[in-house]
Amino acid sequence: ASVLAESLRRLGSIHRRRHEIDEAIRLCESSREVALGAGEPALAAQALNGIALALLARGDIPGARARLLEALQTGGEDDELRGHIEQKLGITANIQGDFRAALGHYERSLEAYRAARNERGCATAYHNLGMISADRQQWDDADRYFRASLDIADASGDLRLRGLALLNRTEIFLARQRYEEARQGAEEALRIFDQFGDRDDKSSAYKFLGVIYRDTGAPALAESRLRAAVALANDVGSPLHQAEAARELAILYQQQGRSQEALRLLNTSHRLFGRLDARRDLVDISAKRERLE
Repeated sequence: ASVLAESLRRLGSIHRRRHEIDEAIRLCESSREVALGAGEPALAAQALNGIALALLARGDIPGARARLLEALQTGGEDDELRGHIEQKLGITANIQGDFRAALGHYERSLEAYRAARNERGCATAYHNLGMISADRQQWDDADRYFRASLDIADASGDLRLRGLALLNRTEIFLARQRYEEARQGAEEALRIFDQFGDRDDKSSAYKFLGVIYRDTGAPALAESRLRAAVALANDVGSPLHQAEAARELAILYQQQGRSQEALRLLNTSHRLFGRLDARRDLVDISAKRERLE
């Protein structure tokens, strides 16, 4: 029964990566039922975590959070699993703009991964702490966390984790107007994601490149990259990345006097952020729409 539960969950994970969300949820639900029947709470918690990841991919933040909290209660004292669940809870809180809650989840994630002696988990926790620090515009802290994540990624040869750290460190370079370093990091991240066929993270890389080109006076390149970001996010069904890219493209169009196109994109972005209950982003988009109107 344990082998069956694990197999069902792993198969669900494959379907999630293919963005076949309904099938992923169905398989993980089956995995949870088998695990509970076999008296394996850790496997049941892993299945619940798999369901939460599928719901996150769909943009159902409340549903994902509910399953994660259930997984945290079910999983008991498994440090590695606890680290992973706290990490995902941090992501849901971050999307909703609750930075204090997100910071607490990320710190507990790091603590759990350290207890489990999971270096890659620690690197992921450092990366998430870097992202929340950047969201709070604490640039020195963000840079320190991203460097720690990069050090572990490079030491372990984890190329995809390196790509994520490079990509999100771009935000620090943008804030400090170090545009060439920002471009180099985003371009390297894009090459890594392309190698893995990771279209979701490629969308983020194109978004950052679009912002860099927009802010350095290359509007044609900026539009090309931002349109690619929107298209990729739409293809993979990622409402968060679609909303973020649409907002950045709207800013470009507004700078060019293309007000109707900018307003259409802001409306799209507002609708998508609304689906995610991304409260801080909704306030930002509403302010941009009012100024434009």
